[in-house]
Amino acid sequence: MDDVYSEPSSPGPAEPNWLDRAQARAWRAYMDGHQRLMATLNRQLQRDSDLSIAEYRILVLLSEAPDRSLRMSELADGVLSSRSRLTHQIRRMEDQHMVRRNSCLEDGRGVLAELTEEGLRRLVAAAPGHVDAVRNHFVDLLTPAQLAVIGDAFARIDKVIGERAD
Repeated sequence: MDDVYSEPSSPGPAEPNWLDRAQARAWRAYMDGHQRLMATLNRQLQRDSDLSIAEYRILVLLSEAPDRSLRMSELADGVLSSRSRLTHQIRRMEDQHMVRRNSCLEDGRGVLAELTEEGLRRLVAAAPGHVDAVRNHFVDLLTPAQLAVIGDAFARIDKVIGERAD
């Protein structure tokens, strides 16, 4: 029996451009490894800091922004989320006093998400454990050459897909 990624034994009408065995192996390894890594990192953050990986990423982006605030549209782009999904996430984070929303003073139409002192405190407390987990489950498992390849490959994927979406 053929699997969905491998070349079929007999061609049919309008056959997809099937992945060969090496391509299928690489794709599956990426999917499995990525899911396992993200689940592991999410569990660590939940257990040690009561943060999800999505919340952690939002806190990081806000902490790096000028005035520790970003327009909601910029934040959604930064976390690769829909605006409606981000709005729900930010609402939950507001309930925990990690962020607050304000009107944009520049044009009055935009909404800013701003990191609060509580959000910064939680980020600072969570960061050491998260960095240790990233090292243990990702960085230290790879050679510098492998890390460079992964960095280059996913920078390219992000760039090309981002350009196609524009």
